[in-house]
Amino acid sequence: MVENKNKISENSKGLTFENKLILAPMVRVGTLPMRLLALEYGADIVYSEELVDWKFLKSFRRVNDVLDTIDYLDSSDGTVVFRTCEKERSRVVVQLGTSDPIRALKVAKLIENDVAAIDINMGCPKEFSLKGGMGAALLTQPEKAKSILSTLVQNINIPVTCKIRVFESIDDTLNLVKDLASTGISAIAVHGRTRVERPQHPNRCETIKKIAESLDIPVIANGGSREIENYNDIFKFKEECGSSSVMIARTAEGNCSIFRKDGLKHLEDVIKDYLKLAVDYDNSPSNTKYCVQNMLKELQETPRGKRFLECQTLEQICKIWDLGNYCRQKQLEYHSKGILNRREITPDFLDPKRNKRKADYDSEPIDVVMKCAFIRVNYTADPDLPKSRLITYCGKKKLKVPKYTIFNENKLFRAVALLDGKTYSSSFWEKNKKFAEQGAALVACVSLGLIAKEMLIKDGSMVE
Repeated sequence: MVENKNKISENSKGLTFENKLILAPMVRVGTLPMRLLALEYGADIVYSEELVDWKFLKSFRRVNDVLDTIDYLDSSDGTVVFRTCEKERSRVVVQLGTSDPIRALKVAKLIENDVAAIDINMGCPKEFSLKGGMGAALLTQPEKAKSILSTLVQNINIPVTCKIRVFESIDDTLNLVKDLASTGISAIAVHGRTRVERPQHPNRCETIKKIAESLDIPVIANGGSREIENYNDIFKFKEECGSSSVMIARTAEGNCSIFRKDGLKHLEDVIKDYLKLAVDYDNSPSNTKYCVQNMLKELQETPRGKRFLECQTLEQICKIWDLGNYCRQKQLEYHSKGILNRREITPDFLDPKRNKRKADYDSEPIDVVMKCAFIRVNYTADPDLPKSRLITYCGKKKLKVPKYTIFNENKLFRAVALLDGKTYSSSFWEKNKKFAEQGAALVACVSLGLIAKEMLIKDGSMVE
């Protein structure tokens, strides 16, 4: 056994990984609201979901003065790639999916002043990662893995870690971790299952213990969600693994209050705490819904759970937990301060030089333009859809059915509806053609009195 087992390496920069409770990187779950919730409940360090290098490299950094966040936005459609804030600045680790040291370094240089550390994913068994040479694929390419880690360690000013899975052979696993540790990384997280094993398989705690005994950097144990049901179980797992720290995934995904010294909170309260953070940080409805689904689990089959599954907007989700007014007031506040919600992201915003050239849809003025969004869940039957209502209207008035012209820039779509010699369009850009056409039809319906403007404002489809 090495005498200074699990001590912080001398070249550790800033954040340390000794005796820490850590929120594990989880796909689609490790976004800002969940990370902040974990910190509020007692986690010491939080990892982001895995973010692929090329996705970061086609994003741009933006200071969001309304939310007090730093946003990295996809340059093609304005989607938030990564959002962070000062509350987590010293404790957030970005997990990077990469197979190339140069790309990894470019991303690291882009974000190193906004995060506490960078982790390289070397354990993801998903096909997408494996085909791209990322995740668990790096376990069988130790020289490439070492190159990525050493390139980062030598060129950035924040700690570098990696997260791996184990091999069937303990000796092979020990040889790998010694190689990786030799690059100067500050810690290594170990999921105690092989690439092909799943949660139903037992976690190899004995292997993690041997790793901890063989290295002089902190070892973070992961994979114990089957054993961890309460706060005290975390430390039993830590002792069994002989590790420096514990990283929790599935248990925290289901109830993030696992980090509370005072015990688990009721799931109802956890969901409300999470939703408030989702509202406060303008989290996307789809991501918010996904996270709540993972908390509800089988409760999705209850009457309330089924109502929740029909929701498409953040306000609709919040109403289920009596937070509809809170959400509405926050969104109005943010809008008054000039926040851009997803549908207000325009090609001009993504490409400031674009406004110097005239777009196709600017060639002729549009007669009626409104800030009007098509939200599918607001329409229970196909005849109620805006396009269907216009067709019915045209039949009664003996008019030609509307014609739609689609304009596409990068991944954004906008439609103009031509009806009876008049053009209609929403100022919002959508992510698909069908919703863009329904948005234009919705503007026409409001203008013609087929749908009440007041109802659209109430359900969140329209902004005045």
